[in-house]
Amino acid sequence: MSLGTSDAFDLRPDYIISVIKKLEAKTVGFQFPEGLKRKGPELAKKVEDATGAEIIISGDPCFGACDLDRTLLGQVDILFHFGHAELEDTKLSEKVYFIETRSAVNIRPVVEKAVPELKEQVIGLITTVQHIHKLPEACTILKANGKTCVIGRGDSRLAYPGQVLGCNFSAARDEVCDEYLYIGSGDFHPLGVALSTKKRVLAADPFSGEVREVDPSRILRQRSAVIAKSLDAEVFGIIVSSKNGQERMELAHSLKALAKNHGKEAHLILIDLVTPDQLLQFKVDAFVNTACPRLAIDEVGRFPSPMLTPQEFEIVLGEREWENLVLDEITEEPV
Repeated sequence: MSLGTSDAFDLRPDYIISVIKKLEAKTVGFQFPEGLKRKGPELAKKVEDATGAEIIISGDPCFGACDLDRTLLGQVDILFHFGHAELEDTKLSEKVYFIETRSAVNIRPVVEKAVPELKEQVIGLITTVQHIHKLPEACTILKANGKTCVIGRGDSRLAYPGQVLGCNFSAARDEVCDEYLYIGSGDFHPLGVALSTKKRVLAADPFSGEVREVDPSRILRQRSAVIAKSLDAEVFGIIVSSKNGQERMELAHSLKALAKNHGKEAHLILIDLVTPDQLLQFKVDAFVNTACPRLAIDEVGRFPSPMLTPQEFEIVLGEREWENLVLDEITEEPV
């Protein structure tokens, strides 16, 4: 994940120190997303000075709560995972403590700026875990300006109502609303909501102060191009992640069976970190990604063969209509 300004997020050092002292932990792991890694040494020094514990910082990439560093977990008494909320299906160990790094930024200016840009009456509020505690305030601002505010619960993978992940937009689908206001930085989350719900999404970035309507047309064009390149494919490599919160082996097996039913050849490829370089040696006509749903979108055009989502694979095989194209998600029920 990418965070706006790391100084604007609460790393909860006092809480971390209290947990370490209470448990008398001697060796402690820190795992950060990319946007917070630079804060690791500073926080480690503060915690080591206060507790006497040794801190080991994970240097591997971290893509979400689905991506716990299991190697580091085996080396430490407890592990603090920063920047994400615990997922229902990532309860890997009682040794893991999630530090959600809540934002201290004032959202009022950007929400008030967004109000005149909202075209409809009933507004669905969505955000990431960093700003989730600010949703009641945002709701109050909308109501003061004559809008009706709704916040969807989403499925059990989400820790909070109104929360969206890069792989789960179910909180938006729970909302009966006319359009959405997303509070946060980046494009992927609001674009995912727009594609998932087919409704207008306004994004309000509390760090930059920018308010913009998201436009999913570019992603749709890219995905249509990937599908078109795969229509004549005969051999598919189905990617399965070994990460605890991304592994969808059952889905991969069903996709392989679907390929066989259509006279296609398919092979399962189990892998931890999926990168274009890791797939260079696999000579297939197209890949199908069941790992992190963002891979096919964020790395589009970089893989040695086209990378399809499961839904796009269904389109290639004629099992789904083009008009029903949505972004892949990891949810309670198939999308």
